[in-house]
This record gives sequence, C-alpha cells and structure tokens, in this order.
Amino acid sequence: MAYFDVASSAPLHPVARQALQASLDEGWADPARLYREGRRARMLLDAAREAAAEAVGCRPDELTFTPSGTHAVHTGVSGVLAGRRRTGRHLVLSAVEHSSLLHAAATHEAGGGTVTEVPVERTGAVLPASYASALREETALACLQSANHEVGTVQPVAEVAEACRAAGVPLLVDAAQSLAWGPVQAGWSVLTGSAHKWGGPAGVGLLAVRKGVRFAAPGPADERESGRSPGFPNLPAVVAAAASLRAVREEAATEAERLRELVDRIRVRVPERVADVEVVGDPVRRLPHLVTFSCLYVDGEALLHGLDRAGFSVSSGSSCTSSTLTPSHVLRAMGVLSEGNVRVSLPAGVAEAEVERFLDVLPGVVAGVREQLGAPTAGAAGTAGAAGTAGAAGTAGELVVDALGKRCPVPVIELAKVIGEVPVGGTVRVVTDDEVAELDIRAWCWMRDQEYVGEEPAERGAVYVVRRRT
Repeated sequence: MAYFDVASSAPLHPVARQALQASLDEGWADPARLYREGRRARMLLDAAREAAAEAVGCRPDELTFTPSGTHAVHTGVSGVLAGRRRTGRHLVLSAVEHSSLLHAAATHEAGGGTVTEVPVERTGAVLPASYASALREETALACLQSANHEVGTVQPVAEVAEACRAAGVPLLVDAAQSLAWGPVQAGWSVLTGSAHKWGGPAGVGLLAVRKGVRFAAPGPADERESGRSPGFPNLPAVVAAAASLRAVREEAATEAERLRELVDRIRVRVPERVADVEVVGDPVRRLPHLVTFSCLYVDGEALLHGLDRAGFSVSSGSSCTSSTLTPSHVLRAMGVLSEGNVRVSLPAGVAEAEVERFLDVLPGVVAGVREQLGAPTAGAAGTAGAAGTAGAAGTAGELVVDALGKRCPVPVIELAKVIGEVPVGGTVRVVTDDEVAELDIRAWCWMRDQEYVGEEPAERGAVYVVRRRT
C-alpha cells in the first residue's frame, strides 16, 4: 500500500520512534521537581525546547509546547486578541486558512469581534497589497499560513509581514505544513506548528510568541510552559517531536529536490493521461511534496475508493467525499473545480516506481468512475440522446436541465451533454438544489471556454445559466 497523504499526518520518523522509546525510560518524572529524576526530565525538556526553537528560528524562552497544533492555533489567536484588546477586536486572515484558524475566527466573531477574510488568486496565494488593504487601525491580529495544506501554494509571508509591521499589527503564521522543509520567512510575531505533520508523534504542537508581543493566555494558567499551556507535559512525545524535526530538517534539502521532481512529473503527466483535469495551486511557489488536481465528471468518494483498492492512500477536498457535504473552502476560495479532487502528498523516501505505478493506475480508475456516472467522453458535448435530460424552454436557443435532487458531478455531466444542442449564443439553464453546482459549473465554463452568465433564484434550489460560446 502506498501512503500518499503525509499532509494529513506523516508516518512516525525513525528518529522520533527512537527518541520516544528512550525518553519513556528517562523522562517520566515531573520536570518541575528538584530531585534526580525531575532534574533528568527537566534536562530532556530543555534540550527539546532548544532544538525546536533552533528549527523554528526563535529563542527557547519564546517557544511553548502544546497538546496539539490546533491547540497552538487557538491559544495563539485568543492570546494575542486578549492581549491587544485595547487596540481593537478586528482579526484579519486569508480565505484559505486551515479549519482550526477558521474555527478560532468564528468564535471571535460570535463573541462580538470582527473578521476580514482576504481573498486569494486562482493559485491560492494572497496578494500582499490586498492583505495590506484589509488592515485597519483597530486590527488586533493578522493571520497567514506559510503554505496551504490542500494545494501546497506557498504564501508571501515576508511581504505580508512587512505590511503588518508598518501597520503595527502582529502576524500569526500557521507553519504546520512547511516546518519540515525549513524555517518560515522573517517578520512573523507568532508561529504555530504540529508535530505529526513532520513525522513526530501526534499530540504535540508548537507555539512561538516573540518577545514584545502582547499576549494574555486564555483560561486558567499554571507555572508550566510560561503559563500558555497548563498541565503536565507529555515529555516523551515532546522529546520525540523535537528530535524528529531536527532530523527531517537535515534531510530536507536533498529530499525536497527529489520530491519536487516527482511532483512535477505528476503535474505534467496526469493531464496528459487523463482528459478534463485541472491541476490546481501555484506551479512554482509551492511545497515540494504536494500536488492537487480535480477531474471533471468524477465523484470524489468513488475515486478515492478506487485508488484505495488499487493500493494508494490519497485525500480529497471534494464535496462528495464521506467526511463532508460541502466543498473544500480552499477550492471554493480559489474558484477552481472541486469535483473529483485528489490531493497527493508524497512521504520522504517514496520510491519513484510507486509514483510511476500511481500514474499508470489513475487513468483506469477515473475512466471507471466516469463510465458508472454516464459522463460524456473526452471533449464531447451534446451527445446523442442527451436531450432526454433536458426540457426545451419557451424560446429557441435555450434548454433547461432539471437536476433537482442530484448531487455533483451529475448536474455538470448533464450540462456537458446538452451544451452542444443549443446554437452558439444560446443558453442552458441548470436547475439544481446542490450548492456545490455553482462552483463546479463556473469551473466547467472556465475549462470549456463557455460563458457563465449567473445565478437566478428558483422555487427550489437555484438556476445556473450558461451561454454557449464555442
């Protein structure tokens, strides 16, 4: 089985396993105690903090270990907002942040704060000028991920940090996906990370707060971890997390070059071997190990199951996967196709032969799913007999597709089947109650060089109007 989903969670690094086993014997005591066992545990904790701080690029006394990366994000956001409450209650973040940050923003907004989401380009990156324009006098905190977890796009952290510095606003950077590959660009005020993303054990997060940043820890505090993460630390896991971060950094340069070549191969060959595919994310400013693509006329859950049966573990941001009924907020913000979405994130040490086997298997799996759904053949439109899914409207040059009760990609498939039956300049009106259809019909028009006219209200669901341009 080929595991291609390290962006979700990486396998435990061998160094992490060794450190974990060793520290289970040496690091079980309370590091706050003065007797021999406590001093030994304290030495392990201090060494782990120094190693992690060196990798992050901060002072050891600026770094806190937390119970998870999500906990680090929530603590970082709430701590800075509370510490800067006299400045204001305005929070700025990009539209493609990890859900942990979006949840923190929603809680802030529910409590009376205000939130501004900065839109992104089709590549998934924010424009520094757009981000700067969202900053206000009452902005207490700005947040920006270092690299996107779904499409791999690297964000312009340094440029945004400079805009935040000029406005006197601290910048929180979620570096969960990028810490394995190197330190974050300079200028951040608060940084968070998650050990299981780089091959450390789950249940360890990093929170770094620069000296001088106003910070008020939420909830009751104790004497541990500078009062920012109360409770007894999981010292063996902390030691393993720091050891594995140092280890993957030592391997990063060589492995990044190798994985980037394999990802480039996927980015080029998937569209060559599979018709109607959109590779998303920035082709250059991206993480070296991650690639995401979406396939027209494909059910995402069926595609993932098919790849799983073929021996590949991948993930998806499609709305039709079992974990969600709404499309990925990242793909929606980018305005790209969400149906049939596949995220491949390669593990360190992956064999080239496994990537080649994936490229050999993928076309057949996609073709099988499309055949089950009755999708049109590559590039086809207005296939024979397609009018059975559409009813002619009152005027010539217009067709209506009734897709009520049908989930994507079916409404898009039925649109593709009938678009050739209206003359150039004619329209197809797709009636559907699936909210995902709006995103995927827009993306289909972009891929097919057709015109998306807009959305109209309907008694049930909505009507999406497409004009045939070619």
